[in-house]
Amino acid sequence: MQPPPQPQGAMATGAAILTVPCSVGRRPKRSSQRRGSGSASLSVRASSDANTVTLLDYGAGNVRSVRNAIRHLGFGIRDVRSPEDILAADRLVFPGVGAFGSAMDVLNSTGMADALREYVQMDRPFLGICLGLQLLFDSSEENGPVSGLGVIPGVVRRFDSSKGLIVPHIGWNALEITKDTQLLQGADGHHVYFVHSYHALPSDANRDWISSICNYGDSFVSSISMGNIQAVQFHPEKSGDTGLSILKNFLSANSSGAKVPARRKASKLAKRVIACLDVRSNDNGDLVVTKGDQYDVRDHTSSKEVRNLGKPVDLASQYYIDGADEVSFLNITGFRDFPLGDLPMLEVLRCASEKVFVPLTVGGGIRDFTDANGRYYSSLEVASEYFRSGADKISIGSDAVYAAEAFLQTGVKTGKSSLEQISRVYGNQAVVVSIDPRRVYVNSPEDVPFKTVKVSSKGPSGEEYAWYQCTVSGGRDSRPIGAYELAKAVEELGAGEILLNCIDCDGQGCGFDIDLVKMVSDAVTIPVIASSGAGAVEHFSEVFEKTNASAALAAGIFHRKEVPILAVKEHLVDAGVEVRV
Repeated sequence: MQPPPQPQGAMATGAAILTVPCSVGRRPKRSSQRRGSGSASLSVRASSDANTVTLLDYGAGNVRSVRNAIRHLGFGIRDVRSPEDILAADRLVFPGVGAFGSAMDVLNSTGMADALREYVQMDRPFLGICLGLQLLFDSSEENGPVSGLGVIPGVVRRFDSSKGLIVPHIGWNALEITKDTQLLQGADGHHVYFVHSYHALPSDANRDWISSICNYGDSFVSSISMGNIQAVQFHPEKSGDTGLSILKNFLSANSSGAKVPARRKASKLAKRVIACLDVRSNDNGDLVVTKGDQYDVRDHTSSKEVRNLGKPVDLASQYYIDGADEVSFLNITGFRDFPLGDLPMLEVLRCASEKVFVPLTVGGGIRDFTDANGRYYSSLEVASEYFRSGADKISIGSDAVYAAEAFLQTGVKTGKSSLEQISRVYGNQAVVVSIDPRRVYVNSPEDVPFKTVKVSSKGPSGEEYAWYQCTVSGGRDSRPIGAYELAKAVEELGAGEILLNCIDCDGQGCGFDIDLVKMVSDAVTIPVIASSGAGAVEHFSEVFEKTNASAALAAGIFHRKEVPILAVKEHLVDAGVEVRV
């Protein structure tokens, strides 16, 4: 397995923070656009060692979110450039992302593995996040066994999906605190955000290390604490106010963070409510949030203008404040010709990640391409730029359809598709496949070679069955593959989550397509996000009660303020559905 791409342009702040205020406006002409140009003012603030934390970023996934959270709390960052930087650190944060083996390859080849062991053995302040916890253990079974740092006895294993458990474990779950630590003060009763397929097993040998466990099928280690050594399996930088409080507990030695009142005690994995923002340039060249009616984003008036429902960063920030569990950006016109040249959309991500401390997903144009000068770019390079700009997950649409079709025809995993490349390097939990199907009614399941369902409402000619034909290019072109077949194939190819849309329901406000969501969520063992059709709070409880959907996504009803996110959450609580409130 190749090591993850190294970050480009990562800023070593040392004893100062360079702050560039975000400004996302009109899409400039590509020929003259330069990142960072213009008259944005710069402010420099000195940072003493007491306000500086050392960050180990080895280049995998979205570490920008951790940087933003640390800076949001008023601390500077000193980047690790060598093993000596680790040993010189006063406080070290290690936000591991991606595959266990790839991370150990990088750490061993750079000499940082030995430096980390020595730093931990000296009992210096250390916070590992996600993979940064797993790597402390003896070994992992991920593409292995692979030896870890060997600080904590125990093995990291994959969640068992053979008994119906949805893997990866994605979402907001509850902690069972087993040890009184400063790090977790104020976290009791709250949900925190997890996204992982592998977990550390508790045992008698590591019992003294464990400060909390979480239950997902079985109990696993969700945090450890021994002296000054702390690590968490969840992502505090993506766990809202609760997560920021946990980070502050580590960064401020004499602080217990800001106690966040728990309105309802967390008890298990919560269903997620996701706000989606379709972003494109309008006819004046400005980036706007829009919303389609069966994928048509232009007003049904004489002007035929692109519907403008607000500015992307402003809306994303508001949805975070309102309680959205995730925010999803879909760049619906982006990267058609030159993906890495779409700087305004990348700037939207960068600015949003400075204000939004829940997961950010972005999709649109993630594929291999060759630019006008003949230079080839892989989908992995495109995705890497998204991750560096602040995305936690990327969403692949049309390219995943073509990859699935090829796989179903040959039965061979080439490893060359965007889906396979990105999941191999960043882990399948970082890859969402977006499916855009259209309902096709038939009289009998024998009429087509695709999976059909008996529909709740008959077709226009009294048909009792339907299959769901997948489309590409924003719903414009139909393909000879069904949603069921596509979902099964992309799970096999490495998808970690499915965003399940429905063209027929899009913008109609009549509810999710329950027949479709149930068919797909019953067929796969990865999380399914129900999308398209929400028009009332009852539609959310319906999809959670009647299907195995892990999350429900909406756009227009939130943008137009017809249904507030808080109203959805309160309704779900009343309906007995576990949510993060």
